[in-house]
Amino acid sequence: MNVAVEHIATDQPPDDAKARDLDYGWQPGNRIELLENGEAYFPAVFEAMRQAQREILLETFILFEDKVGHELQGILIEAAQRGVKVIVSLDGFGCGELSPAFLGELADAGVAVQMFDPASKLVGIRTNWFRRLHRKIVVVDAAVAFIGGINFSADHLGDFGPEAKQDYAVQVSGPAVADLHHFALAQSGRQVRTRRGWRRRQQRPSLWPTHTDDGLVRLIYRDNLQHRDDIEEAYIHALSKAQKRVVIANAYFFPGYRLLREIRNAARRGVQVQLIMQGQPDVLLAKLAARMLYDYLLKDGVVIHEYCQRPLHGKVALVDDDWSTVGSSNLDPLSLSLNLEANVLIRDHAFNQQLYESLEILARNHCQTMPEKRKPRLWLWRLTVGFLVFHVMRHFPALTGWLPAHKPRLKPFESQAHDH
Repeated sequence: MNVAVEHIATDQPPDDAKARDLDYGWQPGNRIELLENGEAYFPAVFEAMRQAQREILLETFILFEDKVGHELQGILIEAAQRGVKVIVSLDGFGCGELSPAFLGELADAGVAVQMFDPASKLVGIRTNWFRRLHRKIVVVDAAVAFIGGINFSADHLGDFGPEAKQDYAVQVSGPAVADLHHFALAQSGRQVRTRRGWRRRQQRPSLWPTHTDDGLVRLIYRDNLQHRDDIEEAYIHALSKAQKRVVIANAYFFPGYRLLREIRNAARRGVQVQLIMQGQPDVLLAKLAARMLYDYLLKDGVVIHEYCQRPLHGKVALVDDDWSTVGSSNLDPLSLSLNLEANVLIRDHAFNQQLYESLEILARNHCQTMPEKRKPRLWLWRLTVGFLVFHVMRHFPALTGWLPAHKPRLKPFESQAHDH
């Protein structure tokens, strides 16, 4: 199922200065559109790029030289040739297999292509595994933005086959785009004019706005500097506020104890808590790791579904009837402790309901539900292995500190066409 749901908020921003300070980071009056899978995402983002007049900013973890990648390449080349400033930031691991010819055609057309933390292969193996640029952001003309978990690859389309990914993104129009634009431009290494909100980054942004008008959007991100746990804290805070329902659909689920405890506590106080996990994972370890946590959650009433139709790649959640989040961050040690990630938080009743209905279709029609009382067979083995796996994975980010230290960098790609 492909969904394109939009909601236009008509409420005006609050005038009270104190309320604005309390709601720091939240932007009111936005239009939010849910894009499910590549069938909804690619046409929307490609059309916005085709209409671009001034600027296209793009960050992605993966770009493949398949039918999606070649269509994107053609659109970016055409935009650059008509005078649009195009800046493309690619992860050096996720895009490490792109050919020099593919990148050279972009650069020769005037596209500014840069790789995040590239590294040469060692005996044919990529070694730059950690602290990846995992964000997926597109901003066009500082007027419309796209953010979510969808990469530019054909495996996000249904016709890819059984391995096609189930995923989500959002299209945002309105005041929040200015924050996304400023963030994407700054992360690309370009100098930007200081916005009021960005001068106050030492402060803790509001995780739960005082105003409940629809159309509220807030950009939230994690880096390895001052915002190491912002996304995790947003989840924890929202779960602590939950009164009615929680639905979390996440591809790689192995969060820390604090987040697990809030999930369990919400269920204990009567909140309907549903988790949608991978049943057909593209990484088997992800399924095994998540299952280590099932007993802890099931015994307190959390309902766990495993999505079995195809690999789940989504990173979305909702709380009650108006809070949602969509973005690039998984709930595992890589995303919560190492990678560069970005989500949006959304306070909007209509968007929340549409996301809920989409996830309910998955849970009802394409998932198997884990039994509340699992068989005690081999419980001691599971407990022992679960304990070991849990602590190894939770301390894994710290262990990477033993690796040779380096400062990740953006390296501009320079075409070698002039050498031929």
